[in-house]
Amino acid sequence: MTDIKHKKIAVLATDGFEQVELTEPVKALRAEGAHVTIVSPKAGDIQGMNHHDKGYRIKVDLELSKANPEDFDAIILPGGVANPDTLRTDKHAVAFIKHFTDTKKPVAAICHGPWTLIEANAVKGRKMTSWPSLQTDLRNAGAHWEDKSVVVDGNFITSRKPEDLKDFNREILALVGKTNVEALRKAS
Repeated sequence: MTDIKHKKIAVLATDGFEQVELTEPVKALRAEGAHVTIVSPKAGDIQGMNHHDKGYRIKVDLELSKANPEDFDAIILPGGVANPDTLRTDKHAVAFIKHFTDTKKPVAAICHGPWTLIEANAVKGRKMTSWPSLQTDLRNAGAHWEDKSVVVDGNFITSRKPEDLKDFNREILALVGKTNVEALRKAS
């Protein structure tokens, strides 16, 4: 068992992220003592969304150009439509994500977040889930898409939507070292 209090987690996001898909995992990790850093291609703050409506703005802790993926133990990729669509066209964001997939560090993506994993060429042969509209994209990239609240495949955790956050957060905490995975699963 690893102490989560020594873990450093990057949350990569930009404007258009689904608000609760960023805030709820961050809250869960910070409650257990993990060091969570909001990383973004832009400095200042980024715009959250509540589905189609604007949410509130979140302060960026570290600009992507100054972030070293080797400094982090895991990455979280929140959804929203605009957020991952923008990130997957940013070569620095894709390279940052690719570090985690190549080094087999924990990668957690929810909703539209897996779009960035397709761009990082990291989904072939993986069991995954996502927002339903991405299933064809994931299958075309070689993933095995499943309609479940959360799918864990090795170092990958994926979920479909905000309503799945309880399961998503449980698996993130388990994978980054909070406690025994089976005990967490039984508790939910």
